[in-house]
Order: sequence, then C-alpha cells, then structure tokens
Amino acid sequence: MTLAVEVGYGTRYPLAPSARLLSRWATAAAGRRGARAVLSLRVVTPHEGRRLNREYRGKDYPTNVLSFPAGPLPGVVPAPLGDLVICAGVVAREAREQGKAARAHWAHMVVHGVLHLLGHDHEDDDDARRMERREIAVLRGLGYPNPYRQVAHG
Repeated sequence: MTLAVEVGYGTRYPLAPSARLLSRWATAAAGRRGARAVLSLRVVTPHEGRRLNREYRGKDYPTNVLSFPAGPLPGVVPAPLGDLVICAGVVAREAREQGKAARAHWAHMVVHGVLHLLGHDHEDDDDARRMERREIAVLRGLGYPNPYRQVAHG
C-alpha cells in the first residue's frame, strides 16, 4: 500500500496541478515512510493561506506551503501523515519571480512540505543541507531540476 493522498481545492487559479500529479509528487517524497499512511493536501487562495499562516504561525501573510504533522495515533491504519496547505497564488508568483517552470515549482513545494511532515527541517545549516539534498534527489527522480540552482536571466 502506498501513500493515500486526499486532495481538496479551495481554488484552481492560478492553474493548480491535478490531484493525480500532486499525489505522485507527495508519494515520491514520502518514499517507504508513506506506506500505509494518508496525507491531506489542500490548494488555497492567498486569503485562506494568509488566514492560516496568521492563525497557526503568527505571520500575517500568505506563504507557499504550510505543513501540519499529525500526532501519533497507535493502531490507526492508514496512519495520518498530516496536512499540507499550498497557496496557488504564492506558488505561481514565486515561479514567475524566480524564472522557474510552474510545474517544477509546484513539485518542489509538495516535496518540501511532505519532508516537513516526515520531520525534516531547515532550522540550522546542517539540517537545511540534509533537507535540500533530499529534495534535490526526489525532484531529480521525478525529472525536475535542482530548485536551489540560480536561474540565469538574460
């Protein structure tokens, strides 16, 4: 059994990837740790993203991805991995500003969020390097470029 991903859309604009594609990226990021687990992923507007970021993190702006890990629930199968909230408008804006393909940036945000749910963080330099290496490897396996490479503008 692989990771079960439940996708909900609070918006599809700017064009959000299909539930099938979001699930594929999340499953790749979770790897074996996603077996017999379930993830809830919601695509939101900047308004909803801002409200959630303010309520749960005390930051009054929309952010690209929020992760809410599930607490342990012994004996519950599939085990809840947690919730991801991805703000479509922020992801689209960031992709434009960074000169990245929108689909590649979406994939990165899903992978990044799932890794947070699995306990990865970037609070210090060593943790950030480990998390970035994992993101790069997962994205490479999905056919996407290193998201941390600078894009040449010319």
